[in-house]
Amino acid sequence: MRTLCFGEAIVDLVCQRPVDAFSDADAFVPSPGGVIANVAATAAQHGAAVSLAGGAGDDPWGAWLQDRLRARGVDLHWFGLAQGHASAIAFATVDAVGEPSWQLYGDGVAASIAALDAGLIGAVDATDAFFFSSNTLVDRDAAKVTMAARERALERDRPIVFDPSVRVHRWRDHPRGAAAACGACVPGAFLVKCNQDEARLMTGEHDVEAAAASLLAAGARHVIVTLGARGAILRAPGMNLDVRAQPAQMRSAIGAGDVFLGVVIAHLGQTDYYSSALAAALPDAVEHAARACERWGALD
Repeated sequence: MRTLCFGEAIVDLVCQRPVDAFSDADAFVPSPGGVIANVAATAAQHGAAVSLAGGAGDDPWGAWLQDRLRARGVDLHWFGLAQGHASAIAFATVDAVGEPSWQLYGDGVAASIAALDAGLIGAVDATDAFFFSSNTLVDRDAAKVTMAARERALERDRPIVFDPSVRVHRWRDHPRGAAAACGACVPGAFLVKCNQDEARLMTGEHDVEAAAASLLAAGARHVIVTLGARGAILRAPGMNLDVRAQPAQMRSAIGAGDVFLGVVIAHLGQTDYYSSALAAALPDAVEHAARACERWGALD
C-alpha cells in the first residue's frame, strides 16, 4: 500500500555541537527537514511505498530538497517547486542534553499548497493511505485543503495516520485553537500518534493512560503515545503494549519522533495496514528513534 504524506519539506540548518545560546553557534550543516518529509523519507528507507504531496520554493534550496528526498526513495509525483515562494529554512541548535531550539524563516506550508495547485484530492484517490499533521491546520486556507483531503480519505476508506506535531509558536490562539483543530482529526483515524504533551493538549487528561483512552473514545482506532526517555505505549481495543526506551548516547532529539513514526508507517504499508503490525512496529520504532538521538538530525 502506498501512503500519501501531505505537508511541507524544509531545510534544517543544524549547529552540530551543543551551545548554550543561539549566539554561540558558529556553523550550520544542511539536512532535509520538516515533519512530513522526515517521516516520508524514513518510511521509504525502511522499504515502504510513500509519496510526498507538498512542495518547496522554486529556488536552489527547493531543488536541493527534491534531489535528496528522491535519493531516499520518496515518490515526488505530487511534490513541486512553487514559483514566487522561497523554501523554508529552520536554523537549529541543541543544548547540552540534546534539546533543540529553532529559528524558522519562510512558510513551507504556503509553498506546499501553491505547488499542489488543488491536486491533493486526486493524490488521495490515487494512493492507499493518508498521513498528515497539524502544521497544515494553522492557516485557514491550508486547513480547508487538509480537512477536505481527510474527508476524501474517509469516504474512500483509506487508513488515516494523524500526528499532531504541535508547534506552539505557530498558533496565535494556542492552546485552545490547537486543541480544537487536532481534536477534529481524531474521529475515524486508523492511528493517532502523539507525545504525552500533545495527548494532554487534545484530551485535557494529565494521566497518559486516561489520555489514550480518551482518544480511543473520540474515534481513533489505535493510539500511540511516545514518552521520551520512557519509551512508548500502544493502546487499542484488544491491544495493550508498553515498550521501554533503548539506551542512547544523546546528541540531538531533532527528528527522533519523525523517525519513530516513519518506521511505524513502513511496517503498516508493508502489511496493508494490518492492525497487528503495530505491535511488531513499536519496538522497532523505539529502537530507531534512540539511534536518531545519536545523530544531529533525522536524516543524517
